[in-house]
Amino acid sequence: MSTTDSIDSAGTASLAFLEELFERYQEDPASVPADWRMYFEGLRNGRAVPVAGHASPPTLAAQPAMRPGVTALPPTSKLVTPDGIATAHAVAIANGDVKLAAAPAGEAMPLPLPPVATGTAGEERVAFLQDRVDQLVRAYRVRGHLMAEIDPLGRPRPGLPELDPDFYHLTEEDMDRSFSTDTIEGPQSMSLRQIIKRLRNTYCRSIGVQFMHMDDLRVRQWLQVRMEGCENRIQLDRRQQLRIYRQMTNAAVFEEFIQKRFLGAKSFSLEGSESLIPLVEMAIERAAAQDIRDCVLAMAHRGRLNVLANVMGKSPQRIFREFADMDPELHVGRGDVKYHLGHSSDYKAANGKSIHLTLCFNPSHLEFVNPVAIGRMRSRQDRSGDRSRQNGMVILIHGDAAFAGEGIIQETLNLSELDAYRVGGTLHVIVNNQIGFTTGPREARSCMYATDVAKMLQIPIFHVNGEDPEAVAQVVGLAMDFRREFQRDVVIDMYCFRRRGHNEADEPAFTQPALYRVIEKRPSAHESYLEKLLKLGEVTADEAKQIAEQQHAKLAADLSVAKSEEYVHKDDIGGMWALYIGGRERDAAEVDTSVRRDVLESLLMRLVALPDGFQPHAKIKKLLENRVQMAAGAMPLDWSAGESLAYASIATQGLRIRMSGQDCQRGTFSHRHAVIHDAITDETYCPLEHLTPDQAPVEIYNSPLSEAGVLGFEYGYSLDCPDGLVIWEAQFGDFVNAAQVVIDQFIVSAEDKWNRLSGITMLLPHGFEGQGPEHSSARLERFLSLCAKDNIQVAQPTTPAQLFHLLRRQVLRVWRKPLVVMTPKSLLRNPACVSSLDDFVKGGFQRVLADTTDTAPRDIHRVLLCSGKVAYELEKRRQELGRRDVAIIRVEQLYPLPRQALEEALANYTPGTPVVWVQEEPENMGAWRFVRIHFGEKLFDRFPFSGVCRQSAASPATGSKKSHDMEQNELLSAAFTS
Repeated sequence: MSTTDSIDSAGTASLAFLEELFERYQEDPASVPADWRMYFEGLRNGRAVPVAGHASPPTLAAQPAMRPGVTALPPTSKLVTPDGIATAHAVAIANGDVKLAAAPAGEAMPLPLPPVATGTAGEERVAFLQDRVDQLVRAYRVRGHLMAEIDPLGRPRPGLPELDPDFYHLTEEDMDRSFSTDTIEGPQSMSLRQIIKRLRNTYCRSIGVQFMHMDDLRVRQWLQVRMEGCENRIQLDRRQQLRIYRQMTNAAVFEEFIQKRFLGAKSFSLEGSESLIPLVEMAIERAAAQDIRDCVLAMAHRGRLNVLANVMGKSPQRIFREFADMDPELHVGRGDVKYHLGHSSDYKAANGKSIHLTLCFNPSHLEFVNPVAIGRMRSRQDRSGDRSRQNGMVILIHGDAAFAGEGIIQETLNLSELDAYRVGGTLHVIVNNQIGFTTGPREARSCMYATDVAKMLQIPIFHVNGEDPEAVAQVVGLAMDFRREFQRDVVIDMYCFRRRGHNEADEPAFTQPALYRVIEKRPSAHESYLEKLLKLGEVTADEAKQIAEQQHAKLAADLSVAKSEEYVHKDDIGGMWALYIGGRERDAAEVDTSVRRDVLESLLMRLVALPDGFQPHAKIKKLLENRVQMAAGAMPLDWSAGESLAYASIATQGLRIRMSGQDCQRGTFSHRHAVIHDAITDETYCPLEHLTPDQAPVEIYNSPLSEAGVLGFEYGYSLDCPDGLVIWEAQFGDFVNAAQVVIDQFIVSAEDKWNRLSGITMLLPHGFEGQGPEHSSARLERFLSLCAKDNIQVAQPTTPAQLFHLLRRQVLRVWRKPLVVMTPKSLLRNPACVSSLDDFVKGGFQRVLADTTDTAPRDIHRVLLCSGKVAYELEKRRQELGRRDVAIIRVEQLYPLPRQALEEALANYTPGTPVVWVQEEPENMGAWRFVRIHFGEKLFDRFPFSGVCRQSAASPATGSKKSHDMEQNELLSAAFTS
């Protein structure tokens, strides 16, 4: 099939070239070719006068070929709309000057009429008309969505002159003329009247489509065929129509029942947007038909209870009991509101196939659940070996204000086509209430549509009137088939309205009085659809009444059971999580994290093995040679070797490893080099992926420059990977606060709120080394302030062996908690920061490292407690001062607080010996206030307890390296001063 997008070999003159040529003509007519000189001389009143031998301006052979139907103008020209269609102004060349002919404000002038249009009705006239028809066809595809009747409130949309035949000098005489329709799916020729009708039906009824921004011609043509062939309308039989009506009625009755039985309770009603229920069900049915077996959904609170009851299969009895709040003793200090809760179920499709549904738990922080949901799906696909990303999908349901306003949307969309995060395409559904709380679109966004951010991707955006369920059905089928065909995201923007305020206690007329006068007069969507079905004779009034009465009776019976004393519900963690526990650390058994020496030696040798002919960078070659020495016992192991051994030993035990973060393949500080590049060919090789034939997968990915989106994704991945080590690494720990919502609303609180466990591990480079306020602190104090009930682990290991045992413990214990690791920077190359191979062969992670000097405890007059790299600086200063009377104890695990291990480390010291907490961070940061609150002024009622820190500060660190050195020297001196 040919297309208006095919390349026109004739080409079109660009305005920039034309203006330059005309300027030369004005200065010296003889400086331009004779045919152009004749053409310019013939210009009168903005219209070209035919010149002998030229029916139109001379061809510019040097100009690139252009697509027919698009005037070749520079993007900055006032003659061009953002979509590339020549509109509001035409070039007028009159009285010897090039000018832009001004059109009245808000209006557009017709396209200039070339000289051929005034000629005979021969072949040239026919070609001219066909060209103008092709331009009109393209204009409908590009701009038709702006005329589509997508607003159920019926507010008028401005007319577009470029969709008017007059704009192209097509007259009533041309309406019944037959034109070629090679570019339109259907007959090979149609009258202009038929062409316009087909285009209006396709692009300007209840569906508006944005797809011409996509660069791939094949994709655009696929959509054109699917839409124009059926005029963007699906033919439903009575059974399908009745099913849609039943779903919409169930949704409406559910909301009505809640409002009457639980007066004043917040439910974030779906009223005005009831078409969401059939939309989601149709998407799931289509997914089942496409052999999708697993679907993860995420949505905000609007309509969530309705989706839970009418799509997810959550028992209304349980929902009603949550409304009645009948079990308060079960939720003291924990739990969440009912419209944040998730659910899982097995959905039986009409074709008999089963598809597992999971609706993610979600906080009120709109949209941050999106990368979590996608991470969960990627984890499931990896677990099942679905590398083609065919067997699972994600449905994300958004609000219009949040989709346009929240930056996490862009971060999530950006992940969609990256190999590390792809899931085969996500279905985005915007429930477009055309308002956000009390804020209208004009105050909420700078673009026309809430979905405009999605145009960053090569995907279509379908705008649809939510009051036309059959248009919704067409869009769902088209979107799901597009996703399946091209494995890309796709967006459905369902226009509807919000019948009530932001919540049921809110009065929307305070701020939108005119809007809500219109809404009050609107029937519900299911009533509007019933009226249509009654007119078509597809359903009777009695059938409709019976459907509503049956649903109402069912809900009433469920409420009765929910209020009875016999009601019992137990929410256990099952499935793949059945073997894992949360709760307190004291209930978790310790595990052996040591590895045999011969195994470690073998793994170290495998970590340096490269393919034949592979040529690493010279410095990398030296790193690999050092590891050979380490395997032979000739060198101690540095941080990089200890970390790599941890991953290698975990993978060869059959446990998956996934790590992502900015520059994490190499490591921000060039220490890891997990993925090695050939210095000549730039080919890559990851030794961790080639350890043994039966090892578990090891995936290490560089992430985009995103914290919240990527951490959310990895957290989601961990929710469906209890038996693996899932790691997110920050480039610098300082940047973790860009993901604070994910930490606060998910990682540290999910167990308390939703009874959901995670083993996500966060590596956060931390340490004061004079690099300034944004490259020093991972905000340890913030994590410690979030600690309660052993909800997370916070550690700061100071040796390679400690890191090795910590990472292995994280994945080998059945106790599953997020792990926050403050990792070093300068210690990566500190000659003192090493471990012998024996440290890996025996022992395990030590929560507290006791003093290593041989001074008798009774001769110790001062004990320094610390965590992190400052321990090495204290040790160096102790040696310089010859202070053998000072002990240095490292606290390697800060939470859960290692009381027993610390008490044992201090047990032999004389009561009354001063114990001093030493930290690099300012007094109001770091761990000092945390440990002081927990231990008080007297540690274990035996030792006076005080602290040495930098002064309290609003910023973590100085920007001056010399000031840093001065502060550090003062800090170390104070640590040894009584």
